Amino acid sequence: MSQDFPDLDSLLAGWPYVPGQVLVRQLQGADGRELLQIRVDMGLLQLECSGRPDGIKPEGCKTYYDYLCRLAAEEGESFRMDERRCHEIDREFYQFYHRRICWLTLKRYREAMLDAQHTLALMDFSSEHSPDPEWSLLHERHRPFVVFHKTQAAALFELEEQRPTQSLECIDQGLEELSQVFKQHDALEFFDEDAFVSKLREMRASIAEHYELGPTLAEQLAEAIAAEEYELAAELRDQMNLSSGER
Repeated sequence: MSQDFPDLDSLLAGWPYVPGQVLVRQLQGADGRELLQIRVDMGLLQLECSGRPDGIKPEGCKTYYDYLCRLAAEEGESFRMDERRCHEIDREFYQFYHRRICWLTLKRYREAMLDAQHTLALMDFSSEHSPDPEWSLLHERHRPFVVFHKTQAAALFELEEQRPTQSLECIDQGLEELSQVFKQHDALEFFDEDAFVSKLREMRASIAEHYELGPTLAEQLAEAIAAEEYELAAELRDQMNLSSGER
């Protein structure tokens, strides 16, 4: 057997795997670029911090999703998803999942939010162009999980920026997005029982209590509409639009 390739014994022994724990670290490559490593059972994964986690640029594009968007625009109605393209999408889903977990573990919330947004955009593209409903459903079943991560990261990022009111608004938006997912799959009756919904509601209540916050603009708007106070509702809607534009 060839001995030309070094083993990883010393590297792995210095960073033991602990079942049930997410073990992540940041480091610099030989060229100074930032890298992430995540310890997994029987090994470790090294990820790039920008672009695709594996560092590959598909046909010169930042990600495979960007490449597919370019192809879809070029090919128009003739664009089709074949087995190879589906396989490459699966790879990109897997890679971004691992990096999103790294960012959340390291409390890099903005990066986690951006990676979640990428995954959701790739899901949308996959569902729109899927050659097989069962294949797209394999991804869609994880959408609530990704929306939860995106919402959690966005809310925590706003808290880091000392914007607790905006943090609550992020959670409200995430809950509405989850509601639409359940509605799309005719499962709205299970919405209130969902674990991700419960966790976001608990997070929202904790933030509101800690910062002694009153109703958000969205809540005030809903109350104004319910009370048929349409002039107040218009004012609140203008404030929401202004707040959204400032961000």
